[in-house]
Amino acid sequence: MEALGAAFGLVFDPFVLMVIGLSAVFGIFVGAIPGLTATMATALMVPITFFMPPVPALGAIVTATAMAIFAGDIPGAMLRMPGTPASAAYVDESYAMARKGQLELNLGVNLVFSVAGGLVGVLVLVVAAPLLAEAAINFSSFEYFWLACLGLSCATMISTGHRVMALLSMLIGLAVGCVGIDPIAGHPRYTFGSVDLMAGVSFIPTMIGAFAISELLRNATHSDGGTVLVQEKVGALFRGIGGVARKYWRGFLRGSVVGTAIGALPGAGADIAAWVSYAMSRRLSREPEKFGTGHVEGVVESTSANNSALAGAWIPALVFGIPGDSITAIVIGVLYMKGMNPGPTVFLQNPQFIYAVFIIFVIANLLMLPLGWAAMKAAGKLLRAPRKLLLPVILLFCIVGSFAITNSPYGIVLMLIFGVIGWMMEENGIPVAPLVLGLVLGEMLEQNFMASMIKADGDFLVFFTRPIAGTLGALTILVWGWMALRSMRAAGSPRPAA
Repeated sequence: MEALGAAFGLVFDPFVLMVIGLSAVFGIFVGAIPGLTATMATALMVPITFFMPPVPALGAIVTATAMAIFAGDIPGAMLRMPGTPASAAYVDESYAMARKGQLELNLGVNLVFSVAGGLVGVLVLVVAAPLLAEAAINFSSFEYFWLACLGLSCATMISTGHRVMALLSMLIGLAVGCVGIDPIAGHPRYTFGSVDLMAGVSFIPTMIGAFAISELLRNATHSDGGTVLVQEKVGALFRGIGGVARKYWRGFLRGSVVGTAIGALPGAGADIAAWVSYAMSRRLSREPEKFGTGHVEGVVESTSANNSALAGAWIPALVFGIPGDSITAIVIGVLYMKGMNPGPTVFLQNPQFIYAVFIIFVIANLLMLPLGWAAMKAAGKLLRAPRKLLLPVILLFCIVGSFAITNSPYGIVLMLIFGVIGWMMEENGIPVAPLVLGLVLGEMLEQNFMASMIKADGDFLVFFTRPIAGTLGALTILVWGWMALRSMRAAGSPRPAA
């Protein structure tokens, strides 16, 4: 109880509340601009949080990402352009509703069920994270090795694109993670005589480049062609919400639970949660023929899922130090910068910070109602922000942030290199998120594997002798076998005639 009281004192500080409020406005702005993702919002917040204490830094990131995920629904409904990838799953449904004259109902459903889904995700986070942390205290290098393997496997297995492309991206990330000093032998690897590279590839500039700079390049090379708002003024947003809630409450609960569960899978994230929930809603619906014509049922379930997935992604990040998505991958870097090494011990050493994160999640979701309402009312002007002014400002933030992290031009060079690499990868259908996961988990995978092999004296069977390690190892091998079997069946199935 002392830690909880301390957490309330930390959060309800005037400076922290001001940071949360400003971050909420920033998140809504970024999320509502098509092409600017929630991950980009997080990456742009990092240079600012570098100069903050831990609680306002985490508050800024939590609030900005929650708002950005929600705000992506606004241009999806009005322009048929999802503001973030998490809104892409149901953008056609939302736009069809708007074309039918149901824009206000669609926006109201997105707002109310985003808040409700986010609160369900927070509830699961509050209950599950401490329980898992108690079990994780007994983990050794064997368990952490299998956890890293399972996290990398899940990220590849549930990728929205081609699994081979996701695997390739993950291997690139693992290869990049090998640059620097060997953690066991202490010998430089792939440094090419560079003193900067001896410390490894700096994480935050890589993040900013892979997500923010690649998005800027994509916006520069792909014009939107002058899209037109389907409706500039928004009327009553909450009319009819009660009837929708009474009719589709099962879909809301299903979407929230599925979203939280998928968010907790390493490498998944809100966009995959939304796609899976939309597909599940369509399959289990009593009116599947209405999907695609502007049916609110799919919107209810999907928008609940992508917001609940945000909190779910923090479960493996806080308990095991394994990112649930690209956003929590950045968060882990911030935690390390603040001296809060993620893992089960953080619940013992800094419980007040963990409770503060829980409280901030609740505040961010409740703050979404008034700010989301205001943003939807002002959506016409918000979506007309000139890109010629917006994109150079974002580039300036990226450059300043990358320089601040390394305090040298090395950070800027890294940012630009990975910005081009990220852009080229996505232009060729290779997702960037598995690269990030490979970079984050690569060090954990290598260190725990080498430490375990030294303990086991080279006997790999020892990896299965501990109960939890054996269970995780068997589960990982089952996932590998299932992926291999599906690939063989896909390769052996006859292709349709052209």
